Amino acid sequence: PVSRQRLAFGIKATGQIETLPNRQAEVTTPVGGTVLRLLVNPGESVSAGQPVAVMTSPDLAELRTTALDRRSEAIASVQQAEADLRLAQENYQQQQKIAATDVQQARTELSFSQERYVKDKELLDRGAIPRRQFLESETKLAEARAALAKAESRLQVSEAAAQLKRAESGVQVAQSKVALSGQTYQTRLRQLGASPNEDGTITITAPIAGTVADREATTGESGQDAGKKIMTIVNGSSVQVSANIYEKDLNQIQTGQRVRVNVNGMPDRNFEGRISVIGAVVQGETRVVPVKAELDNPGGVLKPGMFAELEVLTDRTPAAVMAIPKSALVE
Repeated sequence: PVSRQRLAFGIKATGQIETLPNRQAEVTTPVGGTVLRLLVNPGESVSAGQPVAVMTSPDLAELRTTALDRRSEAIASVQQAEADLRLAQENYQQQQKIAATDVQQARTELSFSQERYVKDKELLDRGAIPRRQFLESETKLAEARAALAKAESRLQVSEAAAQLKRAESGVQVAQSKVALSGQTYQTRLRQLGASPNEDGTITITAPIAGTVADREATTGESGQDAGKKIMTIVNGSSVQVSANIYEKDLNQIQTGQRVRVNVNGMPDRNFEGRISVIGAVVQGETRVVPVKAELDNPGGVLKPGMFAELEVLTDRTPAAVMAIPKSALVE
């Protein structure tokens, strides 16, 4: 079909298909240890967070054992503190009962002494008893009042109350130790981004969704240091094409500009995208600047390493021209 249309044209360059930096991730060991199982094979698709390997680490195993020991000690401390608290509560209640009994008895003695004092005072006023007997009644009344005051402010009750508060604080401190006993272990796991299992092993998960491009580790392989590469995961739903633009054409290039891409293996198919990165430095004697454009990659047909023809669409024909599809040309 021949039709009139305004054709887009621009600056052409040769480039290469590359993986987007944020669409490729290396899966590494978070700590030194031994790879026990590999759960995926090259070419398999994985989702973000999916388990891909299981390993064991002597360092984390020792840290976990220490955490369990501390937790056991902390639980024992809680049990001891709770036992002390029960004893303190019983002692406090018993001292309260004793104090109540003593206060009641002291009040009875005071009431009796008060009545005797009043009676002896009346008899003294009438001259029926000697003054010495009245003074004895007055002394007994003072002693009864002092005994009541002492009973009401019983020291043993105060000590029992203080002991009870100390026991309650002891329980709280012991419970805090239980909560803190595994904190070091859990904090270390969060730092590593590792998922611990009940048997002490570590499950390594995929950081991104994509396809397993290669697998470098083998089952049973050990490493003393963290960061040993296990596999590479690539998400090919989007890729980028990298090309060089001459310095003289830079004034026509800007971020977000549309590009059209053809690859050698698919001459009849065009891919479109937009410029995402323009280099900040002109390179050497070639006087070129690297430019990268991001492309959608439906079906993953664009593979990293493919050579591509890139055209930065900078303008359009001022008027519609007679044109045919490029696929109509036969060479």
